[in-house]
Amino acid sequence: MRFIDADPPCLPGPGPFSEEERLDYHSRFVVLSTPTMAKVSLTLRRLMILNRRHNGTARRGLLVSGPPTTGKTTTLQQLGRSFHLAERDRHSGRDEHLPVVFLSVPPAATPKMLVSELARFLDLPLTTTMNQARITDIVCAALHQLGTRLVLVDDVHLLNTRTRNGAETSDQMKHLSERIPATFVYAGVALDSSPLLTGPRGAQLAGRFKTVRNPPLGHGSTAQRVAWEGLIKGMDEALRLNAHRTGALVRHAPYLHLRTGGRIGSLSALVREAAIAAILDGTEKITKALLEEIDLDELAEEASRPGRRR
Repeated sequence: MRFIDADPPCLPGPGPFSEEERLDYHSRFVVLSTPTMAKVSLTLRRLMILNRRHNGTARRGLLVSGPPTTGKTTTLQQLGRSFHLAERDRHSGRDEHLPVVFLSVPPAATPKMLVSELARFLDLPLTTTMNQARITDIVCAALHQLGTRLVLVDDVHLLNTRTRNGAETSDQMKHLSERIPATFVYAGVALDSSPLLTGPRGAQLAGRFKTVRNPPLGHGSTAQRVAWEGLIKGMDEALRLNAHRTGALVRHAPYLHLRTGGRIGSLSALVREAAIAAILDGTEKITKALLEEIDLDELAEEASRPGRRR
């Protein structure tokens, strides 16, 4: 709930702002919509309507798959937040309403670990003597009572269905989706080639879930460059640096794509750290020289090295 009710990053009043206020602002910064985020939102809305009057067990679901740092978790969080706020407005007089549940698959998860994570999210009292079936019953009853309609599950690539624990945990997730009248969305790294979609269990999942792929943003076509520059423009306008000139960051859009490979997570980290560095060193503006000085995550650095040498 703290995430749902958190205010968007902003600076109080008209300014001027202290250095500490601006450092804190850039450490959070803004979340900008991407083409994939819009596609996931539209697809999810259709699926939720499709599932609205569904009486069987095979409700339709959604997989969000892509490489690391392309914004999958952020997409899930923002969609969940938007849906939660919209549902809260629609049911303003209802007490004890929780339209969205968010869960990350624990490493080496077991069925009991998974359902216990849901219980902790719901703040349900558990005892050490409760077995998996009992916890599952309590969780499902609570979600029914709370009117949950959307279940978001992140890091599902951690489920290795070739192992006993992974296979049983996958079965537990299917069991939950059949008992809870909600639409399930799974996100993870390279789900297309993961064990999650292989074998009989994978065939069942693939037969009920559609996939939205979340690749790095391209920069080859005109449409791709326009989308990328639009994203950079949004960040440019959100900067709060005393010597920043509007559009300065947009001029570096091709370079920023080269450095980050179109990965949203890497881009956000680069721009935020550059803004913080500009405040700390007193220059109060982001230049290409400053961007060059900042090391990114190893994935982005490795991908950009051949191009940067050229």
